[in-house]
Amino acid sequence: MNGIDTLRGAYLERIKTAADEAAVEEIRLAALGKKGEISLKMRELGKMTPEERQTTGASLNRLKDEIDAALRARKAGLADAALDARLASEWLDVTLPGRPRRMGTIHPVSQVMEELTTIFADMGFAVAEGPQVESDWFNFDALNIPPEHPARQEHDTFFMNRAEGDDRPPHVLRTHTSPVQIRAMTDQGAPIRVIAPGRVYRMDMDQTHTPMFHQVEGLAIDKNISMAHLKWVLEEFCRAFFEVPSVELRFRASHFPFTEPSAEVDIRCSWKDGQLKIGEGDDWMEILGSGMVHPKVLKAAGVDPTEWQGFAFGMGIDRIAMLKYGIPDLRAFFESDLRWLRHYGFAALDMPDLAGGLSR
Repeated sequence: MNGIDTLRGAYLERIKTAADEAAVEEIRLAALGKKGEISLKMRELGKMTPEERQTTGASLNRLKDEIDAALRARKAGLADAALDARLASEWLDVTLPGRPRRMGTIHPVSQVMEELTTIFADMGFAVAEGPQVESDWFNFDALNIPPEHPARQEHDTFFMNRAEGDDRPPHVLRTHTSPVQIRAMTDQGAPIRVIAPGRVYRMDMDQTHTPMFHQVEGLAIDKNISMAHLKWVLEEFCRAFFEVPSVELRFRASHFPFTEPSAEVDIRCSWKDGQLKIGEGDDWMEILGSGMVHPKVLKAAGVDPTEWQGFAFGMGIDRIAMLKYGIPDLRAFFESDLRWLRHYGFAALDMPDLAGGLSR
């Protein structure tokens, strides 16, 4: 029994002076582990007489329970002390004024969409929307795009899968937001002034192209609209969007199935030390396509082309965002990198305003 008493005193003293939870665990293994001292003594009970086994076994069980309780108490005491130390070091004065927190970040594409909406709303344009899964008729036929046009091939367009025997018209992921113009004219008739920002899809992927990107289409239909009105609208837009006092645009003859005549639009700019400056310099940069709405497109939308005419234009939202905010790679728009978003993003409550500045 003297050996058990000695063992009790030694282990209780070690437990009492244990400095941390690791030391407590080390003591537990030394005393109660499979190869611990108390466990080894329990194995010796088989060599004893029944009377000795009964007495020694009871003492060893009491010792085991006592040491286990001491270990638990010491471990709890150390945890409490650690918590007290942490609370003391992390003390906070709740009477101090609160620190401002950033309420999320606006993606550059969302910011530019808001800027576009603000500018064109000031010129009397409403926002029109349409489905991203579009019928072949709205996406191509109503826009005077012939069956042999390359855009109608599977290597350029995402066609929706159809079950065998399905005789419904084919559907596609819209390749441009121009179908929204058809829907808007069909629903509202003429006169009309709308823009249609949104996602579009094409089979393309490199530094300046992605399979999904964003476009904005503009449409104005009335009785006396001409290319002069188109030029003024685009000049006012570019001046407000790029936040420069003046711009100079150049129209180059082009061809689009849905406009006649058609024109690519270039803007005067300069590249100095790798920095783009709009409205000055000796260089020209293409930024959008435009033209007068083709009579067949008006007719497809239920508008009489002998009575009404108008212009349309379209541009890539991602591209003009890259130009304005100096973003070098289009693919970064879609990589969900929070560091990139914090760098190029905008404060959630800073809404674009023509009077106060679009990109404050």
